[in-house]
Amino acid sequence: MSQSSSSITLDSFDLAILSILQRDSSTPQRVIGEAVNLSAPAVQRRIRRMEEAGVIQAHVAIVDPAQVGQPITIFVEVEVISETAELIDAAKREFASAPEVQQCYYVTGEADFVLVVVVPTMTAYEALTRRLFFGNNNVKRFRTFVAMDRVKVGLTVPLPK
Repeated sequence: MSQSSSSITLDSFDLAILSILQRDSSTPQRVIGEAVNLSAPAVQRRIRRMEEAGVIQAHVAIVDPAQVGQPITIFVEVEVISETAELIDAAKREFASAPEVQQCYYVTGEADFVLVVVVPTMTAYEALTRRLFFGNNNVKRFRTFVAMDRVKVGLTVPLPK
């Protein structure tokens, strides 16, 4: 989806549509329209407007990593040596380009980045650490936290009522 920086005002219809789409983005526009008291074409126009404004960034399937051979979820705190804009941007690009990295956040505090990583084995994770951390002269240290259970996973954003 195209992402622009334009800001739009969301009304109660938009928020109701978003609420439904966050639960199931494959919900037919006719069904959404019935739920929010709008016609399917009106729903379609509103969805397109929110996509163009970057409110809706993608329509995706949520895949269970374990079901596709990636049963290990790891959280990694990464601390860099130099925080020049150029080196931070380089780290962002490198982390974002690694397929094992599901999420990457540039954060405040002791760590500079927090990554969410999925891998099939600890051997695969070790190979990733060699590539992303030990092979990067700007990485000072990293800490690993292996998830024992996926208690809640999602990207649903709480919406105003």
